[in-house]
Amino acid sequence: MQTLRVSQVNEQIKSLLESTFIQIRVEGELSRVTYHSSGHIYFTIKDEKSSLSCVMFRSNAARLKFRLEEGQHVVLSGAITVYVPRGNYQMMVQSVEPYGAGALAAAFEQLKKRLQAEGLFSAERKRQIPRRIRHVAIVTSKTGAAIQDMIRVARKRWPLLKITLVDTLVQGAESAGEIARHIAYADRLGADVLIVGRGGGSLEDLWAFNEEEVARAIAACNTPVVSAVGHEVDTLISDFVADMRAPTPSAAMEQILPDRIEVLYGIDEMMERLSARERQLISLKEETLLSLQSRLEQSAISRKIALQLESVEMLKVQLSEQIRRLLDRKRELAEPLHPQMSVAIKRFLTSKNEGLSATKKALKALDPRHKLRPGYVQLVKDGSVTTLDKLKPQERISLQDGLYEATALVERIEAQK
Repeated sequence: MQTLRVSQVNEQIKSLLESTFIQIRVEGELSRVTYHSSGHIYFTIKDEKSSLSCVMFRSNAARLKFRLEEGQHVVLSGAITVYVPRGNYQMMVQSVEPYGAGALAAAFEQLKKRLQAEGLFSAERKRQIPRRIRHVAIVTSKTGAAIQDMIRVARKRWPLLKITLVDTLVQGAESAGEIARHIAYADRLGADVLIVGRGGGSLEDLWAFNEEEVARAIAACNTPVVSAVGHEVDTLISDFVADMRAPTPSAAMEQILPDRIEVLYGIDEMMERLSARERQLISLKEETLLSLQSRLEQSAISRKIALQLESVEMLKVQLSEQIRRLLDRKRELAEPLHPQMSVAIKRFLTSKNEGLSATKKALKALDPRHKLRPGYVQLVKDGSVTTLDKLKPQERISLQDGLYEATALVERIEAQK
């Protein structure tokens, strides 16, 4: 029997195992998962009876769509190899799939759970989409059907809208980084709303919008963001992070833009309400004006003077009646003195009539309507009516009648001879 060295034994075992287990699939539960600084992943897969050491080198680990975690039930694809210096055998893993579900689905749920725990999906951090939108920035491919659909809807609903297209890759290995960079650029354009999206496709085609860097770029935006990816049945990470989710790109425009026909109808209705209110206010003001006019007429000076004159006439009549009665009584008592009494009475009546006439003239003189008579002018100095004897040379005065006012400078004042 041949005697072998240890290294020879391990080399033969390595050759035997690697030629036998060239490509295998192994199902089990992950444990002791270690992400090394080199980019390699070391872990163990086990079932209820046994365990197997595994390594996934950096080149293969970079293609993983989800993060390996303790306790995950997975299916590994790869080959068996032997580490000759130690005589340890292990599985060299080329790919990993979640058991019973696709890798993309698992990656989606993993990232969704982690971002939700950070609060990126919370309603409190979402911003309101402005009601009046003048400028929209759209991050999508300029060659896709999505941009044409959005432009068509925008022109139909609100032709005044300014649209800035930020062209970007929307699928492929480099698309996530491109989308994230262009979102950051579009956020600096000063638009009212930023739309991120593309048309429909497979889960793999839409996967860039499930990437973490795209989600964080949306969350970092100061501009309100609308996620409009795929069809209504497609739900992506960008939908949860964005301030609004639209089922399709064209629906995004329908959701954020007003319908110009409805706006015009609304303006017409508003104008009708304003006109009705205007008519109502004018009617109320006319009623108020008529009321004030009536009150002003009742309190006018001319009316007060007329009432005073009427009162004087009534007093005159009453006085005359009283005198007549008094004279009748006195006549009976002083019949013998009739001649002397007649003379005295005439004098008395004459005196009273003169006083009444003077009072009447004074009251009429106060009537503003008399200011319109020819030759009437009043002197006004420092805002007050005055007379000639109170004036001094070089003083400025106003001469006023009922219609005009003249300014004069006093040169001299002399008493009339």
